[in-house]
Amino acid sequence: MVPLVFADPGIENTIKKIGGKEAVRLHLEKLGFVPGASVTVVSEFSGNVIVKIKDSRVAVSREMAEKILV
Repeated sequence: MVPLVFADPGIENTIKKIGGKEAVRLHLEKLGFVPGASVTVVSEFSGNVIVKIKDSRVAVSREMAEKILV
């Protein structure tokens, strides 16, 4: 398992685990970041990681992306 920030852009990954405090995990869960979901890094922009999840594009901070393990 590696943090999402180290995933190659354009490659689909499966979320294995979400780390961090309870509030962070709940916030990410509401955005669709749950174990078993498919996620693809689109790009990095100004310290944010832009990802495709559930047919949507979402920007998450690099700090949050480090808590998403794929």
